[in-house]
Amino acid sequence: MNFKNVYILDDRAILYINGEDVREFLQNLITNNIDKVNENNSCFTSLLTPQGKFLYEFIIIKHKTGYLIDCEKSQVDGLYKQLNIYKLRSKVEILNLSNEFVVAAFSYDKFLTFDGVKDNPGFTLKYREDSILLDPRNKLLGARLIINLEKLYLSLKKLDLHDADLKEYYTLSHKLGVVPKDLNKLQNKLFGIECNYEELNGIDFKKGCFVGQENTARIKLKNKLSKRLFPINLINGKLYEGESIYNKDIEIGKVLINEEYPFALIKYLDKNFEENIEFKTKEAAIKIKKPDWIDG
Repeated sequence: MNFKNVYILDDRAILYINGEDVREFLQNLITNNIDKVNENNSCFTSLLTPQGKFLYEFIIIKHKTGYLIDCEKSQVDGLYKQLNIYKLRSKVEILNLSNEFVVAAFSYDKFLTFDGVKDNPGFTLKYREDSILLDPRNKLLGARLIINLEKLYLSLKKLDLHDADLKEYYTLSHKLGVVPKDLNKLQNKLFGIECNYEELNGIDFKKGCFVGQENTARIKLKNKLSKRLFPINLINGKLYEGESIYNKDIEIGKVLINEEYPFALIKYLDKNFEENIEFKTKEAAIKIKKPDWIDG
């Protein structure tokens, strides 16, 4: 990521949640611990089905008396509705501020030049009253600026950052093994823990109950995690959502995201999965890279 590049993440949306019961409300739902979120720290988390399957993922940033939620734009309407379903009698207000706020990303090296920064994923500081945070999933994804749209370009000018091609950011994310877009294609297709949320700092197993906690904890404690979400590198051909991936005649996974930045759910502990070989689908030849930050 170039030192002076900034990527306007126009595929992201912002919700704002506040109210008397906001902390307890979020704590009972999300896979991470809301107590980690304060003026100096933000967190990555997810919302699962009661069975522990993936529904939504997002970043939470402290803002005034409540919290900003940075999520994929394709998921914002569904997330907004889901949070309102859970709201019941809780004293919380949920607002969609996507027309007012924008998310921009810039390099890890640039982030380290700010006064008072700490080299910790999720570390957050204020710049002209707006939040800048080191990506809580993986610091190599750089920093995120959450800012009012009206102030965006003046702030970028003061920071000496220049608008760059968003595809560069998507490509970096895919290379690192972090899904950059098309998250709706994962809904109900795999368990949250299979999305590598533990390694991406998105699950806190010490916090107590959250939606989907029982199955998530069981998979973790009984070493039942045999499949993971890995990026696909297309060699040639065409991928189709939901199709099987083979090593010769042995199925080792399924394509879940088949578009420009594809991902598959892979039986990564299977003896037929080897990183360096070429796999086949019906019409494609592919390679699958296990991200460096995953052990085993």
